[in-house]
Amino acid sequence: MKLKTKVALVLAAATMAANAALAEGLRLGTEGAYPPFNYIESNGEIAGFDVEIGLELCKRIGEECEVVAQDWDGIIPGLLANKYDFIIASMFITDERKKQVDFTDPYYLAAMTHVAPKGAGYTEFTNETLADKVIGAQSGTTQADYIEAVYPDADIRLYPTQDEVNLDMASGRLDLQVGDMLPMLDWTTKSDDGSCCELAGEPITDPAFVGDGVGIAVRQEDDDLREKLNAALAEIRADGTYKAINDKYFDIDVYTMK
Repeated sequence: MKLKTKVALVLAAATMAANAALAEGLRLGTEGAYPPFNYIESNGEIAGFDVEIGLELCKRIGEECEVVAQDWDGIIPGLLANKYDFIIASMFITDERKKQVDFTDPYYLAAMTHVAPKGAGYTEFTNETLADKVIGAQSGTTQADYIEAVYPDADIRLYPTQDEVNLDMASGRLDLQVGDMLPMLDWTTKSDDGSCCELAGEPITDPAFVGDGVGIAVRQEDDDLREKLNAALAEIRADGTYKAINDKYFDIDVYTMK
Protein backbone atom coordinates (compact mmCIF):
# COMPACT_ATOMS: atom_id res chain seq x y z
CA MET A 1 0.00 0.00 0.00
CA LYS A 2 1.35 3.45 -0.88
CA LEU A 3 2.31 5.82 1.96
CA LYS A 4 -0.21 8.43 0.78
CA THR A 5 -2.95 5.83 0.89
CA LYS A 6 -1.98 4.81 4.41
CA VAL A 7 -1.99 8.43 5.57
CA ALA A 8 -5.37 9.02 3.94
CA LEU A 9 -6.83 5.97 5.67
CA VAL A 10 -5.46 7.06 9.06
CA LEU A 11 -6.88 10.56 8.64
CA ALA A 12 -10.23 9.17 7.53
CA ALA A 13 -10.36 6.88 10.56
CA ALA A 14 -9.54 9.79 12.87
CA THR A 15 -12.26 11.92 11.28
CA MET A 16 -14.80 9.13 11.62
CA ALA A 17 -13.91 8.66 15.30
CA ALA A 18 -14.25 12.38 15.96
CA ASN A 19 -17.60 12.52 14.19
CA ALA A 20 -18.82 9.47 16.11
CA ALA A 21 -17.83 11.06 19.42
CA LEU A 22 -19.66 14.25 18.44
CA ALA A 23 -22.76 12.28 17.46
CA GLU A 24 -22.80 10.69 20.89
CA GLY A 25 -22.97 14.13 22.54
CA LEU A 26 -20.64 16.09 24.76
CA ARG A 27 -19.02 15.33 28.08
CA LEU A 28 -19.23 17.85 30.90
CA GLY A 29 -16.34 17.73 33.36
CA THR A 30 -16.77 18.82 36.98
CA GLU A 31 -15.21 18.05 40.34
CA GLY A 32 -18.10 16.59 42.31
CA ALA A 33 -16.68 17.70 45.66
CA TYR A 34 -17.61 21.37 45.94
CA PRO A 35 -21.14 21.80 47.31
CA PRO A 36 -23.45 23.48 46.53
CA PHE A 37 -21.82 23.98 43.12
CA ASN A 38 -20.99 20.35 42.38
CA TYR A 39 -21.27 17.27 44.54
CA ILE A 40 -22.09 13.57 44.43
CA GLU A 41 -25.46 12.55 45.89
CA SER A 42 -26.06 9.40 47.93
CA ASN A 43 -27.28 7.60 44.80
CA GLY A 44 -23.99 8.34 43.04
CA GLU A 45 -25.35 11.02 40.72
CA ILE A 46 -23.44 14.28 40.29
CA ALA A 47 -25.54 17.33 41.13
CA GLY A 48 -25.27 21.00 42.03
CA PHE A 49 -25.53 24.47 40.55
CA ASP A 50 -22.63 23.98 38.12
CA VAL A 51 -24.10 20.72 36.85
CA GLU A 52 -27.61 22.09 36.38
CA ILE A 53 -26.32 25.14 34.52
CA GLY A 54 -24.08 22.93 32.36
CA LEU A 55 -26.87 20.51 31.46
CA GLU A 56 -29.22 23.38 30.61
CA LEU A 57 -26.57 24.86 28.31
CA CYS A 58 -26.21 21.46 26.64
CA LYS A 59 -29.95 21.37 26.02
CA ARG A 60 -29.88 24.85 24.48
CA ILE A 61 -27.12 23.94 22.02
CA GLY A 62 -28.88 20.69 21.10
CA GLU A 63 -26.45 18.25 22.68
CA GLU A 64 -26.88 15.30 25.02
CA CYS A 65 -24.27 15.65 27.77
CA GLU A 66 -22.67 13.08 30.02
CA VAL A 67 -21.37 14.38 33.37
CA VAL A 68 -17.85 13.24 34.29
CA ALA A 69 -16.34 13.68 37.77
CA GLN A 70 -12.64 14.52 38.01
CA ASP A 71 -10.40 15.38 40.97
CA TRP A 72 -9.53 19.06 40.95
CA ASP A 73 -5.78 18.63 40.56
CA GLY A 74 -6.33 16.81 37.27
CA ILE A 75 -9.27 18.74 35.91
CA ILE A 76 -7.46 20.84 33.28
CA PRO A 77 -5.17 17.96 32.23
CA GLY A 78 -8.31 15.85 31.83
CA LEU A 79 -9.80 18.40 29.44
CA LEU A 80 -6.60 18.57 27.41
CA ALA A 81 -6.53 14.75 27.28
CA ASN A 82 -10.08 14.70 25.84
CA LYS A 83 -11.66 13.01 28.87
CA TYR A 84 -14.46 15.59 28.53
CA ASP A 85 -15.28 18.50 26.27
CA PHE A 86 -15.72 21.38 28.70
CA ILE A 87 -15.28 22.10 32.40
CA ILE A 88 -17.95 23.71 34.52
CA ALA A 89 -16.59 23.51 38.05
CA SER A 90 -16.53 27.00 39.58
CA MET A 91 -13.19 27.78 37.95
CA PHE A 92 -11.89 31.33 38.24
CA ILE A 93 -10.84 32.88 34.92
CA THR A 94 -7.17 33.74 35.46
CA ASP A 95 -4.29 34.66 33.17
CA GLU A 96 -2.36 31.58 34.29
CA ARG A 97 -5.19 29.24 33.30
CA LYS A 98 -5.66 31.07 29.99
CA LYS A 99 -2.23 29.78 29.00
CA GLN A 100 -3.75 26.28 28.84
CA VAL A 101 -7.46 26.71 28.10
CA ASP A 102 -10.00 29.23 26.81
CA PHE A 103 -12.99 30.42 28.80
CA THR A 104 -16.55 31.39 28.06
CA ASP A 105 -18.03 34.59 29.41
CA PRO A 106 -18.36 34.42 33.22
CA TYR A 107 -21.40 32.50 34.43
CA TYR A 108 -21.11 33.98 37.92
CA LEU A 109 -18.94 36.47 39.78
CA ALA A 110 -16.26 35.48 42.23
CA ALA A 111 -14.93 36.45 45.62
CA MET A 112 -12.94 34.60 48.27
CA THR A 113 -13.14 34.88 52.02
CA HIS A 114 -11.30 34.05 55.23
CA VAL A 115 -13.05 31.57 57.52
CA ALA A 116 -12.20 31.54 61.23
CA PRO A 117 -13.45 29.76 64.35
CA LYS A 118 -16.30 31.66 65.96
CA GLY A 119 -14.98 34.15 68.48
CA ALA A 120 -11.42 34.06 67.17
CA GLY A 121 -11.52 37.82 66.82
CA TYR A 122 -9.25 38.27 63.82
CA THR A 123 -9.32 41.91 62.70
CA GLU A 124 -6.11 42.22 60.67
CA PHE A 125 -5.19 39.89 57.84
CA THR A 126 -1.51 40.51 57.24
CA ASN A 127 1.54 38.29 57.18
CA GLU A 128 2.80 39.92 60.38
CA THR A 129 -0.37 39.40 62.41
CA LEU A 130 -0.91 35.82 61.20
CA ALA A 131 2.70 34.61 61.06
CA ASP A 132 2.18 32.03 63.82
CA LYS A 133 -1.16 30.71 62.52
CA VAL A 134 -2.00 27.50 60.67
CA ILE A 135 -3.82 28.49 57.48
CA GLY A 136 -5.41 26.06 55.02
CA ALA A 137 -6.84 25.92 51.50
CA GLN A 138 -7.54 23.41 48.75
CA SER A 139 -4.43 22.71 46.67
CA GLY A 140 -4.27 23.79 43.06
CA THR A 141 -6.71 26.67 43.62
CA THR A 142 -6.45 30.43 43.58
CA GLN A 143 -7.14 30.28 47.32
CA ALA A 144 -3.95 28.28 47.75
CA ASP A 145 -2.09 30.80 45.59
CA TYR A 146 -3.46 33.58 47.78
CA ILE A 147 -2.41 32.21 51.16
CA GLU A 148 1.03 31.25 49.86
CA ALA A 149 1.55 34.77 48.49
CA VAL A 150 0.04 36.78 51.34
CA TYR A 151 1.06 34.67 54.36
CA PRO A 152 4.56 33.32 53.59
CA ASP A 153 5.46 33.09 57.29
CA ALA A 154 2.36 31.18 58.34
CA ASP A 155 2.11 27.39 58.58
CA ILE A 156 0.40 26.68 55.24
CA ARG A 157 -1.60 23.45 54.89
CA LEU A 158 -2.96 22.42 51.47
CA TYR A 159 -5.53 19.66 50.93
CA PRO A 160 -6.75 17.67 47.91
CA THR A 161 -10.41 18.65 48.44
CA GLN A 162 -12.39 21.44 50.07
CA ASP A 163 -14.14 18.88 52.27
CA GLU A 164 -10.77 17.98 53.82
CA VAL A 165 -10.02 21.63 54.52
CA ASN A 166 -13.40 21.98 56.20
CA LEU A 167 -12.85 18.83 58.25
CA ASP A 168 -9.57 20.09 59.69
CA MET A 169 -11.13 23.49 60.29
CA ALA A 170 -14.04 21.95 62.22
CA SER A 171 -11.62 19.70 64.13
CA GLY A 172 -9.54 22.65 65.32
CA ARG A 173 -6.43 21.75 63.32
CA LEU A 174 -6.58 25.01 61.38
CA ASP A 175 -6.64 28.55 62.75
CA LEU A 176 -7.92 30.00 59.51
CA GLN A 177 -8.76 29.02 55.96
CA VAL A 178 -9.40 30.84 52.69
CA GLY A 179 -12.13 29.59 50.38
CA ASP A 180 -14.66 30.68 47.78
CA MET A 181 -17.18 32.97 49.44
CA LEU A 182 -20.39 31.22 48.41
CA PRO A 183 -19.42 27.65 49.38
CA MET A 184 -17.98 28.98 52.64
CA LEU A 185 -21.16 30.90 53.39
CA ASP A 186 -23.15 27.75 52.67
CA TRP A 187 -20.87 25.61 54.86
CA THR A 188 -20.86 27.96 57.86
CA THR A 189 -24.60 28.64 57.86
CA LYS A 190 -26.21 25.42 56.60
CA SER A 191 -24.10 22.51 57.86
CA ASP A 192 -23.59 21.06 61.32
CA ASP A 193 -19.80 20.88 61.15
CA GLY A 194 -19.59 24.38 59.68
CA SER A 195 -21.38 25.85 62.69
CA CYS A 196 -17.94 25.98 64.32
CA CYS A 197 -16.88 28.83 62.14
CA GLU A 198 -17.76 32.11 60.49
CA LEU A 199 -16.65 34.32 57.62
CA ALA A 200 -14.00 36.82 58.70
CA GLY A 201 -12.85 40.12 57.27
CA GLU A 202 -13.82 41.73 53.98
CA PRO A 203 -14.41 39.70 50.80
CA ILE A 204 -11.19 39.05 48.87
CA THR A 205 -11.72 40.47 45.38
CA ASP A 206 -8.16 41.09 44.17
CA PRO A 207 -8.28 40.36 40.40
CA ALA A 208 -4.80 38.86 40.65
CA PHE A 209 -6.43 35.93 42.47
CA VAL A 210 -10.15 35.91 41.61
CA GLY A 211 -9.58 36.81 37.96
CA ASP A 212 -12.45 37.93 35.74
CA GLY A 213 -15.19 35.86 37.31
CA VAL A 214 -16.03 32.17 36.97
CA GLY A 215 -16.10 30.65 33.51
CA ILE A 216 -16.52 27.42 31.58
CA ALA A 217 -13.19 26.10 30.28
CA VAL A 218 -12.80 24.64 26.79
CA ARG A 219 -9.81 23.55 24.76
CA GLN A 220 -8.18 26.46 22.95
CA GLU A 221 -9.07 25.07 19.53
CA ASP A 222 -12.78 24.70 20.39
CA ASP A 223 -13.91 28.21 19.44
CA ASP A 224 -17.21 26.99 18.02
CA LEU A 225 -18.19 25.24 21.24
CA ARG A 226 -17.17 28.28 23.32
CA GLU A 227 -19.33 30.61 21.23
CA LYS A 228 -22.30 28.23 21.38
CA LEU A 229 -22.01 28.06 25.17
CA ASN A 230 -21.79 31.87 25.37
CA ALA A 231 -24.95 32.25 23.28
CA ALA A 232 -26.78 29.66 25.40
CA LEU A 233 -25.68 31.37 28.62
CA ALA A 234 -27.04 34.71 27.39
CA GLU A 235 -30.29 32.95 26.46
CA ILE A 236 -30.87 31.36 29.87
CA ARG A 237 -30.07 34.65 31.60
CA ALA A 238 -32.62 36.45 29.42
CA ASP A 239 -35.50 33.97 29.74
CA GLY A 240 -35.33 33.42 33.51
CA THR A 241 -34.00 29.86 33.45
CA TYR A 242 -30.71 30.90 35.07
CA LYS A 243 -32.60 32.62 37.90
CA ALA A 244 -34.76 29.55 38.50
CA ILE A 245 -31.65 27.37 38.90
CA ASN A 246 -29.87 30.05 40.94
CA ASP A 247 -32.76 30.36 43.39
CA LYS A 248 -32.65 26.63 44.18
CA TYR A 249 -29.20 27.10 45.71
CA PHE A 250 -28.68 30.73 46.71
CA ASP A 251 -30.45 33.69 48.29
CA ILE A 252 -28.66 36.15 45.99
CA ASP A 253 -28.09 36.29 42.23
CA VAL A 254 -24.57 34.87 41.93
CA TYR A 255 -24.31 36.31 38.42
CA THR A 256 -24.31 39.82 39.87
CA MET A 257 -23.63 39.06 43.57
CA LYS A 258 -26.69 41.14 44.49
